Amino acid sequence: MSFTLAIVGRPNVGKSTLFNRLVGKRLALVDDQPGVTRDLREGAARLGDLKFTIIDTAGLEMATDESLQGRMRMLTERAVEMADACLFVVDARSGVLPADEIFADILRKKNAHVILAANKAEGKAGEAGLFEAYSLGLGEPLGLSAEHGEGMADLAAALRPLIDLAEQTTEDHTPEIDVDLTDEDDELGEDEVPEYIAPTSSKPLQIAVVGRPNAGKSTLINKILGEERLLTGPEAGITRDAISVKTEWSGTPMRIFDTAGMRKKAKVQEKLEKLSVSDGLRAVKFAEVVVVLLDVDIPFEQQDLRIADLAEREGRAVVLAVNKWDLEGEKQDKLKQLKEQFGRLLPQLRGAPLITVSALTGRGLERLHDAILEAHQVWNTRVSTSALNRWLVGMLEQHPPPAPQGKRIKLRYMTQVKARPPGFVVMASHPDLLPASYSRYLVNGLREDFDMPGTPIRLFMRSQSEANPFKGRKKPGRSKLRKHIDGRKD
Repeated sequence: MSFTLAIVGRPNVGKSTLFNRLVGKRLALVDDQPGVTRDLREGAARLGDLKFTIIDTAGLEMATDESLQGRMRMLTERAVEMADACLFVVDARSGVLPADEIFADILRKKNAHVILAANKAEGKAGEAGLFEAYSLGLGEPLGLSAEHGEGMADLAAALRPLIDLAEQTTEDHTPEIDVDLTDEDDELGEDEVPEYIAPTSSKPLQIAVVGRPNAGKSTLINKILGEERLLTGPEAGITRDAISVKTEWSGTPMRIFDTAGMRKKAKVQEKLEKLSVSDGLRAVKFAEVVVVLLDVDIPFEQQDLRIADLAEREGRAVVLAVNKWDLEGEKQDKLKQLKEQFGRLLPQLRGAPLITVSALTGRGLERLHDAILEAHQVWNTRVSTSALNRWLVGMLEQHPPPAPQGKRIKLRYMTQVKARPPGFVVMASHPDLLPASYSRYLVNGLREDFDMPGTPIRLFMRSQSEANPFKGRKKPGRSKLRKHIDGRKD
């Protein structure tokens, strides 16, 4: 069991900056305005030789109703109850406020181990606030500077006994398990194709859920998790960070990324929204399968098409899911219309799964799970070289390449150079003269004949001269050539 530390405090005290400092990466969005963080973000932290899990929480607000601030507070309080310890952060420059005193009382009741830290304590400006923090009754405050990295040694000293205690408790309750370490893997033959390796707990399947604002991305992920892990509500654009959560969905280990809603670029004016969209794009680049979530009322809008095209250009496996299906009356007619629009507007993703779901009721989630696994398996497809070249001969006989400018193009050899997504290289004469339409003919043939629907396929034409090991070498001069001949005569 990993030791978990939750960072809590009022808005704009530097919790996300401290989180980024401890994980060693800029994972959490940071901005001058208060209330940037809304969801719970987990990360693997390291402080010297100490390793633990850290949770960045939303700023504690006084609201306790069903408003957005009230829901954020309930999410933060639940993180406090789940964590092994809490790091309560106050602002040393603004001093202790009445809200800090109220939250200190709440933390005392909800968590047994509370560490008090006064952030922004560098210089003389923070000294008064650091001493004032004693009045909260949570012990000696730690003077920190998350931005400059000051006070990290004191924080490590405060965490060490708590982590040691948690590890000792875990060892006392860990049952002995017999593990069979026999290696049963056999070496592959020259022309064999490696089998598909399913996701494991050590390497879970990476999934990014993307779409326009208010499409229901967070609600869908909460339904998959079976708990209200992510902040949801009727307001559009609640999610700001790309939040990742690990789970096991129907027996499949997964890491699911919830991303901020992506609006048209012209409408994105605020700096914070630009950061949110950039964070979502980064999640797409690191994902293996991208679920593009559409709204059944307004599917396949221009922004939906851009998002799906982005996932295809990044080489990710794509699954399209139409949400709020429970609100649709004429389901058969609507489904027929959706399939027609999909084939016409996204030809580059022809054959990709199109699943109807309801994030509110959970209907269609099993079909979505199966579609994700199938798309991931196709994305990992490998084809043997012999099968590819037999296929290439048939394709050439059926439709020979053109001869532009009277130059005959010969496609001599083909092999797969990568998977995830599948990438193929064809050795050809005059590859620069081969039209794009013929490359599309080959890609569509690969899709149909080797059962790779929907997945991005990369096809590269390479000149045979590039494979010549002597290409680019200088020819020997006449003097060197004469010496070589004379030497042979001797």
